[in-house]
Amino acid sequence: MALRELNSIDTIYIHCSATPEGKNVTVQEIDSWHKARGWSGIGYHFFVDLQGKIHIGRSLNRVGAHVKNHNVTSIGICYAGGVDEQNEPKDTLNKKQYMAIKNLIMSLGTVFQKSLNIKGHNEVSPKACPSFNVKEKFGKEQLLLDLLYSAPAAI
Repeated sequence: MALRELNSIDTIYIHCSATPEGKNVTVQEIDSWHKARGWSGIGYHFFVDLQGKIHIGRSLNRVGAHVKNHNVTSIGICYAGGVDEQNEPKDTLNKKQYMAIKNLIMSLGTVFQKSLNIKGHNEVSPKACPSFNVKEKFGKEQLLLDLLYSAPAAI
């Protein structure tokens, strides 16, 4: 179990569970999937279920296991869904999940008092996850974090 300094965190990665649209999955199931891969437990720091409820996965002071070569400086947020009935990538993020992730992103910015980069797993890995363009879906939140917490430009 690797620990880290919280001030090292600079990025939030959005993930999907790669489960079919509307299929209920629990944080406990994801934890067991990750343990079956030989990990110490769930690799994500937060999981958002179909009803938009946010569940805690790993503690923020523990290094995640969600984006190879980027875990030490990031937070992983996973939502239930991300594929269609044929297991093909599909944006299945519902309104409740979107609002929960949006509020979680803004809350994390407030907790850390800095602008955190918001990225999709697919931006650093050849995967479809989270099955949508994070910059398009959460661009307003990124802009707001930048405006609230970025240092003013030198004149």
